[in-house]
Amino acid sequence: MNQQVPQENDRQSAGKGFGVAASPLNSVKLELGIILFVGLLLWLAVDSITADLANQLLILAFFGGVGALWLVFRTRRTLKKVGEKVGKQLDNPHETQQK
Repeated sequence: MNQQVPQENDRQSAGKGFGVAASPLNSVKLELGIILFVGLLLWLAVDSITADLANQLLILAFFGGVGALWLVFRTRRTLKKVGEKVGKQLDNPHETQQK
């Protein structure tokens, strides 16, 4: 079993007792949290926006679809950047070992 345990240096601490392992997808996770929070607020406020149930569902479905598309776009863009970075490291293995 070749499991790596994150070292203390690999974590970004946001306080005394909370640490998050460094990940290229942390920004996407943050955006997911923001979208969920705004979606919750929209869900609570949609009754004030319109009284028609069909329009309420349409508004929520539109927001959910746009939010999902945004997350797919951001995830693909982030993974593409990570793939390019890994590809460059594989092309120049001696250069990365010297750093």
